[in-house]
Amino acid sequence: MHAEQRIKNLLRLVAQQGASDLHLTVGRHPTFRVDGKLIPFEEEELLTPAATKEMVEVLMVEDVKKKLYDEGQTDFSYNFEDKARFRVNAFFQQGYISIAFRLILKEIRTLEELCMPDILYELTKVTQGLVLMVGPVGHGKSTTLAALINDINHRQEKHIITIEDPIEYVYEQDRCIINQREIYQDSKSFQEALKAVFREDANIVLIGEMRDLDTISTAITAAETGHLIFATLHTNDSPQTIDRIVDVFPAHQQNQVRSQLANVLLGVISQRLIPKVDGGRIPAVEIMIKNHAIENLIRENKSYQIDNVIETSANEGMITLDRFLVSLVKQGTISLENALAYAKDPKSFQTLLR
Repeated sequence: MHAEQRIKNLLRLVAQQGASDLHLTVGRHPTFRVDGKLIPFEEEELLTPAATKEMVEVLMVEDVKKKLYDEGQTDFSYNFEDKARFRVNAFFQQGYISIAFRLILKEIRTLEELCMPDILYELTKVTQGLVLMVGPVGHGKSTTLAALINDINHRQEKHIITIEDPIEYVYEQDRCIINQREIYQDSKSFQEALKAVFREDANIVLIGEMRDLDTISTAITAAETGHLIFATLHTNDSPQTIDRIVDVFPAHQQNQVRSQLANVLLGVISQRLIPKVDGGRIPAVEIMIKNHAIENLIRENKSYQIDNVIETSANEGMITLDRFLVSLVKQGTISLENALAYAKDPKSFQTLLR
């Protein structure tokens, strides 16, 4: 079978199998990730070096191909027959090419459809500040942010700019103007694209990932100067997120950054996708909404005390991850075993459950 036909058959199967990812690695069968588990597709023969090379090259434009061979890895998005979009990472390992595809659903779901708390909509109603979506890779951060951005798109008249590598969800403009910029295609870097925002009359900016000092620094400045910034970070919870941001800066700037962050931060949403008892996955979240107590803790370098404030501020819409997991177990949505695997503090989780 021709490489193009073979890859298209596999991508079609991703949607049919309800998979989130497809992995092509030399010496293995093509493998789907379904509800977090890897499942080899044994009806397909084992992948050869030539087969994986041909399959990835039919999807790539010349620039992307050059980047793969020059740098050893590359990201790009692929629109499959106008039915589905994939975020693709191709990379070399032991001299062979491997490919990881992530399915991006075409329709953007609402917070209700994602089973997320409505309190998150409050973060879309402010005019400036910084909202951070954190958690491990592959746990639905982009999907939740897309729900928030799309809600603004349907309810407000704003200019939204997204800066992504690569573009994931594509928005249909409604009441908002939405410009989506892809790194390497539309701009050289996150930092360059973010700097340009100051001259583009943007109200709201979505940053695919705050990766380095320059991007983090520019994002904080943008949040100070009247923009509402949504961004993702690969951290586990609110205290770790604040420490990670501050630690990126040189020691002599850290007090100043704590003060800036205390001013601009609106909230941190930490998310995990947990396997459901009846199949599929459901988000479990920790929600921190900044109040005076949290603002003071950030300023005073006491981020380790933030969990206590979240625990005691349920009336303000905050919730700890462990409490959220307890509610999912009590509803019978997730198993006790899976809840324990994701609990932040298994002992306190079991106390809450009792």
